[in-house]
Amino acid sequence: MFTIDQIKAAHSKVKSGADFPNYIQDLISLGVKGYDTIVADGSVSYYGVNNFVVSTDKKYDTLTISAVANKERFIEFLVMHQDGQTDYYTFCQHAAQCGIAKWRVDIIDMSCTYYVTAENPILIEKIPE
Repeated sequence: MFTIDQIKAAHSKVKSGADFPNYIQDLISLGVKGYDTIVADGSVSYYGVNNFVVSTDKKYDTLTISAVANKERFIEFLVMHQDGQTDYYTFCQHAAQCGIAKWRVDIIDMSCTYYVTAENPILIEKIPE
């Protein structure tokens, strides 16, 4: 199975959201089936076959997640990030400001689902292959 060190090596190639599709391809080659990112602290749990899970520690000081979701503004921030205009931490700050508590990447379905604090999905997007 994969390790956090292997995932970190793949992630080290990501400089902006524009690099995301290549990152997903690297994760596929490692055997990752999906992962959850917690916006409040940047921790991530990666899932593999047979209920295999590895998790990271928090990546930054706790961000406050807005109690009020702003889907339209989040989509604007997401487009900026995917265009390479923001780094990862700035994107996480923007997500928190818009009420996004976590996102789940499902590599099998090639989708990314963004959730508000109540665990309700607010946006689902297909990942470019």
